[in-house]
Amino acid sequence: MSEATDRKVALIVGASRGLGLGLAKAFLAKGWDVIATVRDARGRAALDALAAGDRLSIVTLDITVAEDIARVRRDLSGRALDVLFVNAGIARDPAAAIEDAPVEDFVDVMLTNALAPLRVIAALHDLVTPVGVVAAMSSNMGSVSGNAGGAWEIYRASKAALNQLMKSFAARHADGRTYLAVSPGWVRTDMGGDTAPLDVDTSAAGIVGTLIASAGKTGVHFVDFDNKVVPW
Repeated sequence: MSEATDRKVALIVGASRGLGLGLAKAFLAKGWDVIATVRDARGRAALDALAAGDRLSIVTLDITVAEDIARVRRDLSGRALDVLFVNAGIARDPAAAIEDAPVEDFVDVMLTNALAPLRVIAALHDLVTPVGVVAAMSSNMGSVSGNAGGAWEIYRASKAALNQLMKSFAARHADGRTYLAVSPGWVRTDMGGDTAPLDVDTSAAGIVGTLIASAGKTGVHFVDFDNKVVPW
């Protein structure tokens, strides 16, 4: 909860657009305070337009920069979070077979989608209340058992890696908090495309409902925006 009120607090990492922005809007609509991170000042515009006053704080954070993570941890020292949600996801050519993919693409996607989110979680998870929720944006494509069609090979691998790292982190921190890998569904975003069946508001509202319902559940879980279990 926040320092001055009994309003609950969500930290949304990666909230300048798309699903991250949608999550910020959905939490604000439920009366929560939101701390939203953006990579640089250019990402503030859509958040500023929400006109949420002191219920919305905007913080600059590039999750691939260790010094940024350390700075944010220092700046948030003493804050209590009810939800920490790391929203990170980039992709490269979805048709590229792994053997043809440039090494640079593989490294960039793995860093942004798997390693960096866990570094953020490692730095900030202790700010989350003992019955709070620590979550990262995964994908149905991260399900190893659900991969029947191939394609998006680097992206799939990065989200599967994220899921494994979340499970490992939760095993090392069996502390009463709930750890979630969350699939947003197929959403009409820059990555999802115009033909996706879900709009951002529907997915974001579902994710927020799932996060709130998961408080106090404990353990680590892979679920979708509708709080349905996704096979690892």
